[in-house]
Amino acid sequence: MTPIYILEEKALRDNLSLIAGVAEQADVEVILAFKAYALWKTFPVFREYIHATTASSLYEARLAAEYFGAPAHTYSPAYTDDEVDDIARCSSHLTFNSLSQYQRLAERVKSVNPDISIGLRVNPEYSEVGTALYNPCSPGTRFGVTADKLPGRLPADIEGFHCHCHCESGADVFQRTLVHIEQHFSKWFEQIKWINFGGGHLMTRRDYDVPLLISILKGFHQRYPWLKVILEPGSAFGWQTGNLHAHVVDIVEDKGIKTAILDVSFTCHMPDCLEMPYHPTVTGAAIVEQHTGENVYRLGGNSCLSGDFMGAWQFENPLHVGDEIVFEDMLHYTTVKTNMFNGITHPAIAIRHLDGQLEMLRTYTFDDYLNRMD
Repeated sequence: MTPIYILEEKALRDNLSLIAGVAEQADVEVILAFKAYALWKTFPVFREYIHATTASSLYEARLAAEYFGAPAHTYSPAYTDDEVDDIARCSSHLTFNSLSQYQRLAERVKSVNPDISIGLRVNPEYSEVGTALYNPCSPGTRFGVTADKLPGRLPADIEGFHCHCHCESGADVFQRTLVHIEQHFSKWFEQIKWINFGGGHLMTRRDYDVPLLISILKGFHQRYPWLKVILEPGSAFGWQTGNLHAHVVDIVEDKGIKTAILDVSFTCHMPDCLEMPYHPTVTGAAIVEQHTGENVYRLGGNSCLSGDFMGAWQFENPLHVGDEIVFEDMLHYTTVKTNMFNGITHPAIAIRHLDGQLEMLRTYTFDDYLNRMD
C-alpha cells in the first residue's frame, strides 16, 4: 500500500538506444539534462549510451562530475561569486546568460579551469511553446542575448552559442525554429566552434518524426561543417519510462462531485500537473469534462492545499478505499521537482529490471523531512 514510482529499465534502454542512434546518424552529441531526470543510481545504464550531461547549478554540476563521471555542460541564468569557481571545476562547457555576466566572470572561470569552453546563450525571439510559464523567448524574457546586442566580433574566448526554444516539441517545430536561429545568428557562426540547440526535442515520443530530425541536423552540418552540434533533452530520456502507483484512502462528495482522496499529492509529487497545467493519463480511466456522472471522480491529493486536486476521470467501475490508481509517465521532471510540503510521506522509487525483479532505489523516512528543515 506504499505509493511508489516504478522505473522500467526496458523502456529506459529503448529510449537511450533511440537517442544514441540519432546521435550517431546525425553526427551530434545528445546529453542528459538533469533538470528533467537525475536518478543517479541509474547513471551506469546511461553511460552505456551517452557520455555527458547538462547542469544548471552547482549541485547539478557536482552530480555530473562526481556521480555521472564526466564534467558538465553548464548553463545558469546567473552565476554567483561564491559558487562559480566550483562550477567551473566541475564543467567542460560553461554558458553565460548575458554579456554582463560574461564580462564579469569569464576571466575568473578560465583561471580556475583553463580548458573550459565558454559559451553564450542567445535568444532568436521565436518559440512555439504555447504555455507562457515554459516559453523562454516570450517578450521580457530573462534568458539569452538577442542579435541586436551582440558585437560584430565576439570576444575570442566565446566558443559556442546555446539556444533553447522548445518544450516537448516535434522535429517540425525545430525545423521552423532553426530558420530564425540562422537568420539572427549565422553571421557569427564562423567565429564559434559549437552550438547547443538545448532541450525540448521529444524524439522518443511515439509520433516524433525522427528521420526529419536527422535530416535537419545533417543539413545543418552541410551548411556549417565546422560546428559541433549538441542537443540536451531531458524529457526524451525519461519519456514513458515509469508510473506513479497510488491508492485511494477516502472518497468524499460535495455538490454531487465525488473526490477520491489519494495517498499522494499533486502539489508535492506531481507538481507539473498543476504548473502546466495538464491532466495526466490514469490507467483504466478516461478524462471527461463533466464532474458528475457514473464512476466519475476528481482525484484529490493528501496535502492541505485547497487546490491539490484534478479532475475529472471516469473509471470503468466504482472506486473503493484501497484501490490502486496509476498515474502514467511520471519519471521525467516529476521525480526531480517533488517536495515534502506539509510533511507528506514521499513515494518510494524503484526500478524494474529486465528480468522482472523490482529493486528499491530509495525509500523516504521522517529523517528526510527533518533534514530539509535542519
